[in-house]
Amino acid sequence: MKSEFVHLHNHSDYSLLDGAQTVQTLVNTIDDLGMDSVALTEHGNMFSVIPYYKSAQKAGVKPIIGCEVYVAVGSRFEKKPRSDGGWGNNHLVLLAQNYTGYQNLMKLVTHGYLEGFYYRPRIDMELLKKHSEGIICLSGCLKGEIPEKMLKDDWDGAKKAALNFAEIFENRFYLEVQNHGIPDEIQNIQNMKKLSTELNLPMVCTNDAHYAKHEHWEAHDVHICLGTGKDRDDPKRLRYATPEFYFKTQDQMFDMFKDVPGAIENTRRIADSIEFEIPMGDYHLPNFPIPKGAENSNPDEYLKSLCVEGVKNRYGDYSPQLESRLNHELNVIKKMGFAGYFLITADFVKYAKDNLIPVGPGRGSAAGSLVSYSLGITTIDPIRHKLLFERFLNPDRISMPDIDIDFCIERRGEVIDYIKSQYGENSVTQIITFGKMKARQVVRDVGRVLGYSFGEIDKLAKMIPTTLNITLDEALKQSPELLTASKGEYKELLDYSKVLEGMNRHASIHAAGVVIAPGELTDYVPLYKSSQGDITSQYDMKGLEDLGLLKLDFLGLRNLTVIDNAIKLIEEGGKKIDIENIPLDDQDVYSLFTKGLTIGVFQFESSGMREFLKKLKPTAIEDLIAMNALYRPGPMNNIDDFIKRKHGKKRIQYLHPSMENILQETYGIIVYQEQVMQIANEIAGFSLAEADIMRRAMGKKIKKLMDELKIKFIEGAKKKNNIEPEIGKQIYELIEKFAEYGFNKSHS
Repeated sequence: MKSEFVHLHNHSDYSLLDGAQTVQTLVNTIDDLGMDSVALTEHGNMFSVIPYYKSAQKAGVKPIIGCEVYVAVGSRFEKKPRSDGGWGNNHLVLLAQNYTGYQNLMKLVTHGYLEGFYYRPRIDMELLKKHSEGIICLSGCLKGEIPEKMLKDDWDGAKKAALNFAEIFENRFYLEVQNHGIPDEIQNIQNMKKLSTELNLPMVCTNDAHYAKHEHWEAHDVHICLGTGKDRDDPKRLRYATPEFYFKTQDQMFDMFKDVPGAIENTRRIADSIEFEIPMGDYHLPNFPIPKGAENSNPDEYLKSLCVEGVKNRYGDYSPQLESRLNHELNVIKKMGFAGYFLITADFVKYAKDNLIPVGPGRGSAAGSLVSYSLGITTIDPIRHKLLFERFLNPDRISMPDIDIDFCIERRGEVIDYIKSQYGENSVTQIITFGKMKARQVVRDVGRVLGYSFGEIDKLAKMIPTTLNITLDEALKQSPELLTASKGEYKELLDYSKVLEGMNRHASIHAAGVVIAPGELTDYVPLYKSSQGDITSQYDMKGLEDLGLLKLDFLGLRNLTVIDNAIKLIEEGGKKIDIENIPLDDQDVYSLFTKGLTIGVFQFESSGMREFLKKLKPTAIEDLIAMNALYRPGPMNNIDDFIKRKHGKKRIQYLHPSMENILQETYGIIVYQEQVMQIANEIAGFSLAEADIMRRAMGKKIKKLMDELKIKFIEGAKKKNNIEPEIGKQIYELIEKFAEYGFNKSHS
């Protein structure tokens, strides 16, 4: 059932250090209030759009996408202090009515950061006129131009501004009123009623909700102090005038605005006039510029020609086995429509190598691809190491490939510049990420605002266990000391901390992420400019994935720089080394590992790892690959067993002879996700694509799917290998036990 009132002016924690509610809390609150729609209008940004849109749709709440923008007094390019004081801007609420309006909103907020930033991301009247199509406009809070002028007795100025907005947003402009018990707001309601009558402009009421419930006002007040760097006791600090900026019920809003003609009804009218969807599920890959002299202008055919040539160069021949594997991979890539992705990736890796920029051998599941190896994207032989393409790209589960590339940390920027030159400066940017207030952080932040000494806060924060991603609720269960503190002197601190925990604290640049659009970025995403001048997307990595944009991980790795410098020093001594073709059977190297002399060796330099290496006494590259996979929480428990089996101190047994070929290199222990897939394939006749789905179900503990696959596995084992159901069940349960901790061999 449709609600008669819709909240059209609200903020989440993406209005950084001001909004004190997560997107999920906001949507849940609206659902609890029995309302069917809600707008989210962050301060000057669109950071929250994708998580909000998805969360609202999932809850059956109609999402209204908007922004409370800052409009410069004068031009957005004027950046100097005003003689009358103040920020030199006014607030205005904009709501996207359709997809064109959504695109215009993205362009407006981008201009605010890239051109108009002066204390706040500001737009101006020129931009509003240019990008007004498809946008509904509300006049804003007391900081809006019209209320501000009327409260200063500039009635003519207010009328002129109202008529100006009404002309720009024809039949889509509303005079906004609020009532949080602030005297100026009460006066503004009367002023707006008069102006509405004189100019025949409709009115609408909002509540500018910054937190979900009335009782959260104090936590929000602490949040404001965090944002402004003030103590709560500071008499000169910014504070909200009343504790009324929360999601009020329909009845509460009706009681406050029943004497304002159309104010309630127009919220519904506006919500009903909004209709559009953000397209998700399609991929938007840039077109790879195939060289003019190439024999094939079709991306799939051009990719195949490069791969065939690459395989011949890598292996010295083109055997039926290699041809079959390559054709299988290329068919999957063609079916998924990802030829362009591989061509783009191969191109910038080639650029880096041609310009002597050190590039890593491969990271993640991409090393399982013969296509990647043949193109020079990776330098790890997937055939020799028995790596699986389906672990990288599953034909039964279409998703964008994810190839992470390591570059020398000092020259990573050159590769990004090359991509900008290839696809256009306006089509490539880095990606935003948001730092969140985790358990210890939020306690420290809130404690500081409440005036506790550093020593007190530090002591309290250290009562929280160091478990990864622990919440305060979990910490209170695990730490009796913290529980006692939460009931005594620190009750207020921990109560506020629990409200604010998990909220966004700041925006920064993702360490590796770069996004490439097939045209202007601002047709797909709004852009942000940090205080350091770095430009990023306003949507984070997950949001860009949801939109189907091409995102790449360019990791700056200092070890590559160190290796490169070492090679140059060796060359100065008259010896040349090809780092991509060093022997993997040099026993002098393994003796260094056996002695634990691995400080400075990537992944092998921690004290714990060095101790295990001394016990393991590795003799082959496979031993090092396995140790890399085992040395992490969970599988670490199997290291001693692994070492005993290697040295013949513990018998190796297999539940079925077919498992020996798969598990031989890890002495009968399931170490890799690829082994889980191979067992499902060899024992139960699963396709490798099905085996990958089983692996994911086990890793994520999707019980319903696991139960279905268990039956299929036992039946398949009987059908393919005549394995008795009881043994089939034992094999399934064995791989289920290890799959939870299994590591990606390609990455290891």
